[in-house]
Amino acid sequence: MSQYQIAAIGELNVDIILNRIDGEPEIGKEKFAKDMTVTLGSSTAIFAANAAALGSKVCFVGLVGRDSFGDLVKKSLEAKKVDTRFIMEGDTPTGATICMNYGEDRANLTYQGSMDVMGYDDIDPSVFDSCQHIHLSSLFMQSALLRDVQKVLDIAAKKGITVSLDTQWDPAETWKLDYKAVLPKVTIFMPNEKELQALTGKSGLEEAIAEVQPYLGKAMLVKCGSKGSILVYKDGKRVELPAFLNKNVVDAIGAGDSFSRFYQRFRKRPLAGRLPDYRQPYGRCKYYRRRRNRSLYLSRSRPRNSQDKVWPGIQAVI
Repeated sequence: MSQYQIAAIGELNVDIILNRIDGEPEIGKEKFAKDMTVTLGSSTAIFAANAAALGSKVCFVGLVGRDSFGDLVKKSLEAKKVDTRFIMEGDTPTGATICMNYGEDRANLTYQGSMDVMGYDDIDPSVFDSCQHIHLSSLFMQSALLRDVQKVLDIAAKKGITVSLDTQWDPAETWKLDYKAVLPKVTIFMPNEKELQALTGKSGLEEAIAEVQPYLGKAMLVKCGSKGSILVYKDGKRVELPAFLNKNVVDAIGAGDSFSRFYQRFRKRPLAGRLPDYRQPYGRCKYYRRRRNRSLYLSRSRPRNSQDKVWPGIQAVI
């Protein structure tokens, strides 16, 4: 039996989140932000923290610098019960992202640092004998891992490990990922609509879905923000659900990663005819910001035994 249900492999950084900002940055001028939080960042790390918070046994494979940001990253993951034994330390400083938050959107400025260094040869090979599932994210921020992604996918296939992939945005906007070769080896692909359109070079969402569908491993979950989400199977079957909107949003940073993890937690169980049972508990999920960390949680007002309804829920892919 595998020691871990999930091995999250990818980037590690801190987020310096600025809220309540007096306008957009302008060259030669200084603006005030009335709120700041320094916390665990990275798409892959937020996914891992939420996976552990939802009860999965999770380890993280990554690289940080020998610095205070690296210490914060590891302590934050350990506080969420994520096993950090596979996190390495190196000479390159830990990366950081300054997030200037404007409602449901933001502008980010990232120093990649150590997140751009780790490749396949740096990964402890015992990881692949210890997990049932691998999650990959933010490939375009990790040039070494992007270069070696086929090696990771090949060993996962050899070991019978399922894989989820959330590419995230490409800051360089070159989108140099051969999705025709990569996606057949990915169990569940998790882009948002803008990322999918940019990756495929298609201007419309339906065109982009049609472009990648023949290459899907098993399914694709497209995150469409306030419009909800679309689950697309390789055979063309799809499930669409509206969003459940929170009127008291603090910030939306990491919300897509939390949603991906929530889906992943429930993806293996039957869907047919039962979606309405799960909509209310999912609708009560809230994304919020804490001073030291961010996570997904179910409100205390959820219906009694709602987990009994959710647990048999959304997991139909594998």
